[in-house]
Amino acid sequence: MSASPLPRDFYDRPVLDVARGLLGARLVRMEEGRRLSGWIVECEAYRGEEDQACHARRGRTPRTAVMYGPAGRAYVYFTYGMHWMLNCVTGPEGFPAAVLLRAVWPAEGRAVMAERRKGQPFARWTDGPAKLTQALGVDGALNGADLCSPAAGLWIEPALTAPEAQVVTGPRVGLGKTPEPWLSLPWRFRWTADLDGGQP
Repeated sequence: MSASPLPRDFYDRPVLDVARGLLGARLVRMEEGRRLSGWIVECEAYRGEEDQACHARRGRTPRTAVMYGPAGRAYVYFTYGMHWMLNCVTGPEGFPAAVLLRAVWPAEGRAVMAERRKGQPFARWTDGPAKLTQALGVDGALNGADLCSPAAGLWIEPALTAPEAQVVTGPRVGLGKTPEPWLSLPWRFRWTADLDGGQP
């Protein structure tokens, strides 16, 4: 199995290009010698301080500092007092932009994911941003991790190709009272393929 992360220049591009390019890539978490992974099937782009849906809209803070750092780092944050969210930092250093990973299709380590998502059907193990972090064991300890280095225990590697005909774009999810035009921008990317018939 490949263990070659996407290179930094993959992330050092406009965030919308990175978000589209991540569909079909494989998110990998190495944990206690176990390899857990899933194909990325949904993600969202957040771009700059002008984006009123982006955490950086209030400028640089201790929470958002990672977003201003070099491309190819993990931005992991806690929300609603209970959930971890995983993002990939993109673009030039100093410009805050990131891709939120919203869903993956389980690939490796399914027994571990099933245990962590006990009581949930296969299709619901990793079909949301908090679900995928729970299933793969991603938490705040990985905030700032270098996604371009396997030593970090978290990376993304090339895997499948998401054909344009199977990619759907639309507004980002859960933005509450975010004003227009930010509320309706089609910066959410989904790959609609059923990768293995829904079977664990």
